[in-house]
Amino acid sequence: MAMREGGMNDTSGAVVPGVAIEETAQLIAAGKVGGTPVYNRHAERLGTVEDVMLDKRSGRVAYAVMSFGGFLGIGERYHPLPWSMLRYDVELSGYMVDLDRSQLEAAPNYGANEEMDWADKNFGQRVSDYYGVRPYWAEVP
Repeated sequence: MAMREGGMNDTSGAVVPGVAIEETAQLIAAGKVGGTPVYNRHAERLGTVEDVMLDKRSGRVAYAVMSFGGFLGIGERYHPLPWSMLRYDVELSGYMVDLDRSQLEAAPNYGANEEMDWADKNFGQRVSDYYGVRPYWAEVP
């Protein structure tokens, strides 16, 4: 699929021509990642990517924030998954992680009504330690 370009509003409301809004085989617009399903290695759906968190300085994706649990949005929790753990599966049209439900239930998370301090490196370190990966700020580009 070729990257489609179209108009997208900037902060002033003006249309910015040529802004990528689709995807290629290798690239995806950040706004399109939200809503993508997340599966475990058995192709069971675990949740949905709600957002991605980017490191402003390096430009790398730090986390995929995945919604998990709850019913019809009630009791839903948000789990920051280190981006390095996700692999895109073309057949599933979603991301795959090597986790199961019990691992996610015990993982660092927060609720919709809880304020998340993304600048708290202790929380980031807890997330990385839990999943056994290097923190995004320690990865070599």
